[in-house]
Amino acid sequence: MTREGPALSTAEPPDISVVIPMYNEQENAGDTVRTVSQVLSASGRSFEIIPVNDGSTDGTLAILEGLARGNAQVRLGGYGENGGRGKALRHGLKLARGRYVATIDADLSYDPKYIIEMARALDREDEVDVVLASPYMEGGATEGVPRDRLFISRLGNRILKAAIPQDLNTLTCIVRCYRREVIDSLDLESDGKEIHLEILSKVLAMGYKVREIPATLTSRKRGSSKFAFRATAISHIVFTVFERPSLLFGMLGLLLTLVGLGLGAYLFVLYSVQALNPNRPLLTLMVLFVLGGMQILSFGFLASQVNFLRKDVLLNRKAIARLMRRPGGTGSPETGEPQSGHDRP
Repeated sequence: MTREGPALSTAEPPDISVVIPMYNEQENAGDTVRTVSQVLSASGRSFEIIPVNDGSTDGTLAILEGLARGNAQVRLGGYGENGGRGKALRHGLKLARGRYVATIDADLSYDPKYIIEMARALDREDEVDVVLASPYMEGGATEGVPRDRLFISRLGNRILKAAIPQDLNTLTCIVRCYRREVIDSLDLESDGKEIHLEILSKVLAMGYKVREIPATLTSRKRGSSKFAFRATAISHIVFTVFERPSLLFGMLGLLLTLVGLGLGAYLFVLYSVQALNPNRPLLTLMVLFVLGGMQILSFGFLASQVNFLRKDVLLNRKAIARLMRRPGGTGSPETGEPQSGHDRP
């Protein structure tokens, strides 16, 4: 059953909404919400905090219910069965009402001060639509993170970097801040951690401007990590192939074609010095390699065309969302904002 906290007492939407997905975070839930609340209160901005209970089986829900009781700035969301970080984020983004919408981890591996720094970046630069916190850019840092996990994270982000059109250093971090119109334009589907890649992919395809700010990533101090290497690696590989099919199909097709041409050159040399036996397997292999390589190259070309069409569809969705926000558009009856599609059933 979905739980939703009370609406803010003022009719005016808050300046910042902070969405925090939580699954079995009883060691962190209370301190996280209180710390975020203190940081935002000190900034002088109006805010709401939306912790989303992702079907926790420990005492997380009871702690969050206690924090939300009588506190209009804490709006509790959630559901009964664990659905994954993606589902929790989609649920929280649907509830968010702020002019800016920030997302952070429940274990505060990034200091909540970055919420304010990201919001200030959006204040200063009108052309920027999304701000990411990055420990891997110049000025960023990591503290106490296990070496094996840090190596996997850095390697994964370097591979993913080749799949996107903009020069970004950290693509998988949850610590981000979006303008309201970006959130309203998105139609999200992912249930797992790959939602961060899905959001970034669609945001860039829609032409929104993304910027990074340096941040420090620290190790989890309480509770157990939810990191799963196999699922993370698979999602990264799928994202890279989906965003840049030419990387896989192009390289593989070119390699096979070159091997086939190399065999052809070798056979030509043999033919020039002695009679060529047409029954030799090398002749068949040459034909198979060349034809197979050319076919794979054509698959890569078709996949790239499909990706271009997808981007056109997303650009059209962005344009429709902007039209709906104008006076007279068919948006939300309460706020005038469009009914977002980022929490699809």
